[in-house]
Amino acid sequence: MDYVLKIDCKDEQGLIYRIADVVFKYQLNIIKNDEFVDPEKHRFYMRAHLSGDMQEEAFKGTLRAMLPSDANIFLSLVRKKNIILLGTKETHCIGDILLKHDDGDLKANILAIISNYESLRPLAEKFNISYHCVSHEGLSRHEHEQKILEVLNSYENIDFLILAKYMRILSSEFVKHFEKKMINIHHSFLPAFIGANPYKQAYERGVKIIGATAHFVTDDLDEGPIIAQDVIHVDHSMGWKQMQRAGRNVEKVVLSNALDLALEDRIFVHENKTVVF
Repeated sequence: MDYVLKIDCKDEQGLIYRIADVVFKYQLNIIKNDEFVDPEKHRFYMRAHLSGDMQEEAFKGTLRAMLPSDANIFLSLVRKKNIILLGTKETHCIGDILLKHDDGDLKANILAIISNYESLRPLAEKFNISYHCVSHEGLSRHEHEQKILEVLNSYENIDFLILAKYMRILSSEFVKHFEKKMINIHHSFLPAFIGANPYKQAYERGVKIIGATAHFVTDDLDEGPIIAQDVIHVDHSMGWKQMQRAGRNVEKVVLSNALDLALEDRIFVHENKTVVF
């Protein structure tokens, strides 16, 4: 069987030796290993792909005894994760994920799509994915989120919620239910444009770069730990609709890359930064 082992802790001499010694004692094989030491925080990060028959609790207990007291140890069987997609009306990000899933290129089971509109239902039906429309009309934010939570609670073992252009601001109360489990995608300009039609705003300011950022959702709007980013160059010859099309391409690629990293357990979060292997 294959496992992913992730460790982060205060940096000390001999950490890799100690970890490898425990792996050897439990007759496991290291298929691939990555490590990094943050020179400013003096923190050690390691991700290893292991194979073999695992006595999980005993292995983790032995590791813990060999590591600094602040060590975070994550051990997971390599498996397909369970995800739910949240969207509003735009199809490009959700459609890209659905195509990857349909082709067998996504290491996840898509349990459902949730939206506050009916717009995405035909797309969900094409791919035979359960669809839940939870309208926000006439409801407070709290009432709307409670209805979403009722839908989410009807599913078991949700690993990640993917906000694939879900155009609603989530409350701190809601976010607490899914800490480090919610991934969002948004446009990323320099300067950053917020509000309605950011691509038109960017066009009117004559920007030269547009891009996208995928990040974990926290209480601070669009300021959570960054997982993946990318940019493309644009110029004066492009209208705002051309910029929008180009930007949407970047958005779906960045979200897809971030999702792959999350599904493969390649992300460490420390404070408000990530280490990604």
